Amino acid sequence: MIHIDIDWMHLWSPIRLSLQVAAISSVVSTCIGIILAWQMSIRKIRGKVIIDTIFMLPLVLPPTVVGFLLLVMLGRNSWIGQLFDVLFSSSIIFTWGAAVISSVVVSFPLVYQTMKTGIRAIDQSLIDAARSNGANEWQIFRHITLPLSFPSIMTAYILSFARSLGEFGATLMIAGNIPGKTQTVPTAIYVAVDSGEMTMAWVWTISTILISFMLLFLTGVKKA
Repeated sequence: MIHIDIDWMHLWSPIRLSLQVAAISSVVSTCIGIILAWQMSIRKIRGKVIIDTIFMLPLVLPPTVVGFLLLVMLGRNSWIGQLFDVLFSSSIIFTWGAAVISSVVVSFPLVYQTMKTGIRAIDQSLIDAARSNGANEWQIFRHITLPLSFPSIMTAYILSFARSLGEFGATLMIAGNIPGKTQTVPTAIYVAVDSGEMTMAWVWTISTILISFMLLFLTGVKKA
């Protein structure tokens, strides 16, 4: 009989951190994506195509490129990094907060594109009727756009959560791989395979597959 010895504390730590990072980053990216998609749909902005392209860039750029740019923007030599250092007496780099930031950036394009599609699907006659009755843009957004695009909001959130859960490259660049502090499931799998701990790698892999499957399944249910 084969005995498999698993360090359950070591096993659970990356899963917990990944779920924590994904939960926070998906809420942030969904909120930002909703607001920007709404603003881009109601405003006539010069160069809108260029702005749209910039918003979608993290989806096609290599994760290491995104990670490098974030490292430059958030490092202690940048004004953002220096401001954070003054306020909190520490760097944001190599913390779980950095993992949240990288997850927000890489998952944002999915939220933005999903919300743009959802908002465009709303019957324009409803919005025109609301405007003709004196409703301002905020009232239209709150009472028409948000309720009618709720399925898109849920889809955007779930896709963002799933994308954040699997984020590796950018997270490794700015958050590192510190066990118990910044080590997420993807980085834990990489280290486990590299060190020959195949049992741990398989357990983390299966856990991620199951969580991702359930998230995508819920997305399919919402669309159905």
